[in-house]
Amino acid sequence: MWEAIFAFLTSVPLWQLALILFSKIIEVSIGTMRIILISKGYKKPGSILGFFEVLLWIFVASTVIDGIMEMPLKGIIYALGFAIGVYIGSMLENRLAVGKILIHVITNKKMSEEIMKVLRESGHGVTSLDAHGKDEDRIVLMIFTNRKNKENIIKLIEATSEKAVIVANEVSILQGGFVSPWRRIAK
Repeated sequence: MWEAIFAFLTSVPLWQLALILFSKIIEVSIGTMRIILISKGYKKPGSILGFFEVLLWIFVASTVIDGIMEMPLKGIIYALGFAIGVYIGSMLENRLAVGKILIHVITNKKMSEEIMKVLRESGHGVTSLDAHGKDEDRIVLMIFTNRKNKENIIKLIEATSEKAVIVANEVSILQGGFVSPWRRIAK
């Protein structure tokens, strides 16, 4: 029995398994990024990534398929590379934080003025709206920003008011309004 297990584990050279694993991780990470970019409207970068994704897939898949019946370990490593690639691709996307978000902050009038002051001093644009809650009038603050700024903005709001309700939504369509050219580059 141990001989069969040893033969199974050594049927493919270690360098070939490592090549399959790392190539598949890179390919699937690229694919994950491609899907995310295209869904957010970045068609050209997504298309370029798609070219490299398929190019890698052709070489990796052909390496695995060639002799798969004699060396099934290649298929297992291929599947493992796929799973790790999905995980790494999603982590990469979170790091890059591509896209825009709209943060809504619901609070009372006094706290809204303090939050607006802190956010504007930090260089973030804020729009306020009058709102009516169950027990009192409220103010709804709207902050449009890149996803990269989300955590920083939320920390600023929470440091100013622990009771503020914060909701963040991804923005898929943007048309009109004014965002200074400098903010597009800097933020």
